[in-house]
Amino acid sequence: MGQKVNPIGLRLGINQSWRSKWYVDPREYAATLHEDLALRKTIDSASETRGADIAQVEIIRHPQRIALIIHTGRPGVVIGAKGQNIESLGAKLQRQVGKKIQIKIKEIQRPETNAQLIAMNIARQLRGRASFRRAMKMAINNAMRAGVQGVKIRVAGRLNGAEMSRVQQYKEGRIPLHTFRADIDYGFTLAVTTVGSLGIKVWVFHGEVFGRDKKDDAGLLLKRQRSREEAA
Repeated sequence: MGQKVNPIGLRLGINQSWRSKWYVDPREYAATLHEDLALRKTIDSASETRGADIAQVEIIRHPQRIALIIHTGRPGVVIGAKGQNIESLGAKLQRQVGKKIQIKIKEIQRPETNAQLIAMNIARQLRGRASFRRAMKMAINNAMRAGVQGVKIRVAGRLNGAEMSRVQQYKEGRIPLHTFRADIDYGFTLAVTTVGSLGIKVWVFHGEVFGRDKKDDAGLLLKRQRSREEAA
């Protein structure tokens, strides 16, 4: 099972969270979902974000506005000189959906350990006709040096322009895909080259999470207060 499903989707509610956070009437669900997809597509293809290394976009819908949290390895590119890029991007998205847009930038401190950024970096090298073996091994070495516990990279397609497509995989360390408490980051991207498209998948194991912080609800707080009063 661990080999056949998305590692992030499998761990939702355990140590991973949803990329879109909102609740709407069931009749509006499809339209809202497609609006989310359109927002993400616009951000990825916008001229303001070219070369910004965007790993993911979180969408949080409030009654009066939509909050977008952009996780990027190069926040300066997204913000631009005197915030020009981010203002232009916000205006473009606001015209697209007709709602108030609030954009927040979250910097990825160690890009070499982020699965999506690793995949994008390898894709960039493959488009530049670099050796796929060298690109994969360098990415694994950089990630392991940065302190992750395991990395696995899989590239599929017409490698080095070969007539027949094949799959090449390199792995170092542990990648326990069946362990729910394992904090596994997953990234995928497509490298469109002159000889065809190459699919790149990356798994990064950051260690095991044995618990997560939960906000206490009112019932638990009241129960604790009563138990303290009875003990006194």
